[in-house]
Amino acid sequence: MIVAAPNMLLSAICASGRVTCDHGARALCLRDHGNLAVTSMSKQKDPADAHLGEYLVNLFLRGLIGLASLMPYRWRIPALGWMTASIVAPLAGYTKRVRENLEFVLPDLPKAEIRRLMRAVPDNAGRNMMEMFSAADFSARARRSLVTGPGLPAIEKARAEGRPVIFVTGHLGSFNAARVAMVEQGFEMGVFYRPMKNRYFNVHYTNAMGALSQPMFEQGRRGMIQMTKHLRGGGVLAILNDLNAHGGVPLDFFGKPALTSLVTADLALKFDAPLVPVWGIRRDNGLDFDIHVEEPIPPGDPVEMTREFNARLEVQVRQHMDQWFWIHRRWKDGTGAMADLGIARIAPQASGPPQDTSLP
Repeated sequence: MIVAAPNMLLSAICASGRVTCDHGARALCLRDHGNLAVTSMSKQKDPADAHLGEYLVNLFLRGLIGLASLMPYRWRIPALGWMTASIVAPLAGYTKRVRENLEFVLPDLPKAEIRRLMRAVPDNAGRNMMEMFSAADFSARARRSLVTGPGLPAIEKARAEGRPVIFVTGHLGSFNAARVAMVEQGFEMGVFYRPMKNRYFNVHYTNAMGALSQPMFEQGRRGMIQMTKHLRGGGVLAILNDLNAHGGVPLDFFGKPALTSLVTADLALKFDAPLVPVWGIRRDNGLDFDIHVEEPIPPGDPVEMTREFNARLEVQVRQHMDQWFWIHRRWKDGTGAMADLGIARIAPQASGPPQDTSLP
């Protein structure tokens, strides 16, 4: 199965901007001004204006996707990429965020390259969004993707032995293309997903995710229990591990500390599963993909395993700068209170190894 955040472009569009909960959907929330507040989520009021706002956003997005769906696939995908890069991203401030992230970690990057990426990154994000809502056409192409890499023998061996396999990836190229291609290779993956905040559009989003592969497990205690059972039975799990992970620890990414979850490494060690980076890289034609399966990350200390993943991801991002989601605030909490908590969490303790809390 695959552990996936909602499409990040859609999440940003649908978000109200008032309160953002941590990745575990707990009652601990971080308000925009930076103050932490503990609330009872079950007691929060749900005013009518919030319903109306969500409904209007839902109508806009579904209308946009519906209109685009009238076009042939080979036009539809680049059209949404262009629209996202030319209209949505500038209005929403995403082009500015791409520039800020690049200037933060790559201050010597030529201005011309930064300007190119300010358009190319949202273009790739828009293509990803439309591909998810074009399940039949997208899957038909993704299934034909070339799958190569030195990690193939390891995952085939694990499958033959009935052992679980954990793929680890990021928002690079198209993780959905890698997902579909690996299912075609016989590595069945369902979806462990985080619902979108917009309750109306979430129905559409969930249906689109489910059309790519089944079964689906909603994030929460029940879903985690199902995921654990799946791994114990020799199932396949994939995790996107390049988000600013509340409950994670600050690890180097592009020379700067970035909060990173240790859950992926912890699960691999717990279930004796090979931890295998996999990438779905978009080809120059903008519609097809090459899937690369790397050698498993050697088992050992979870922190060092996760550092190795960050290093491998960085190599791929540097080779395909326009295909990573530079819109995300990856380094937002790499320093400060949350980073300090992460450092304390991995410090040696008499009670045993600390636990990563970035997933419920």
